[in-house]
Amino acid sequence: MNRERDIYKVTLVGSAGNVALLTFKFVAGILGHSAAMIADAVHSLSDFITDIIVVLFVRVSAKPQDESHDYGHGKYETMASFFVGLALVAAATGIIVSGAVKFASWLRGEQLTAPGRLALWAALISIVVKELLYQYTARAGKRLDSQAVVANAWHHRSDALSSIGAAIGIGGAILLGDRWTVLDPLASIVVGGMLVKVAVDLLKGSMNELTECSLPAETEKEIEEIICSFHDVCEPHNLRTRKIGNRIAIEAHICMDGTLSLNEAHDRATDIEHRLKDRFGPQTHVTLHMEPKKE
Repeated sequence: MNRERDIYKVTLVGSAGNVALLTFKFVAGILGHSAAMIADAVHSLSDFITDIIVVLFVRVSAKPQDESHDYGHGKYETMASFFVGLALVAAATGIIVSGAVKFASWLRGEQLTAPGRLALWAALISIVVKELLYQYTARAGKRLDSQAVVANAWHHRSDALSSIGAAIGIGGAILLGDRWTVLDPLASIVVGGMLVKVAVDLLKGSMNELTECSLPAETEKEIEEIICSFHDVCEPHNLRTRKIGNRIAIEAHICMDGTLSLNEAHDRATDIEHRLKDRFGPQTHVTLHMEPKKE
């Protein structure tokens, strides 16, 4: 419950910042005649939507295991990360399309309206605020071992990057004169491209987990080393691993002396289970199948 409460706290802090920024950006983009700033405001709106997604899905993922979910509800948190990635793709696509339309108009000889200084100030303020939110949320996500919170932190960072691109485009269009007003929509296109890269990375990680991808090779090697650290256990094989939200599941076959009593074999398997849970968390799912070792 403490973990769930902390995730809510972190997400609500981000939501408050997103609401303030998206309002300021929309006003600055409209009054300052800046396509890049309006695109940046759309991105902040997508941030706010993903905050809501995280809160809703984390609440479900915190539920304990029940008759219909033997491994708990952790995958709902992974689904939240997936939807954050989708929202980021949608925001990036809208930004790129909007910038491309403006750029096409410029190529046809249309004069684009130069952005105002209010839009530039909005971009600069957004860079500072969103980077601070990224640092705060990323640290909390690692401490809470929450993929959804870490994904949301990257959404904050991507918004900061978006604002950097917007600031460059808006600043260039203001300082270099009417001939360079095209820098504003070009900046929005570049920003959209950066957001696509961030979104793809988020979606890839979420899809790997949702499709039962194994844990990294180095983690599986560490699991085998922990098992083999017991002198009367050998030859771990048929190792299967997967991630379930903020916890992992481990299944393995182990070989032991066939002359051991059932109680002795059970006690040794329990010792291994405790050692694995000490390393990977008390909610780690551990299933061990014991086999007599070959003489």
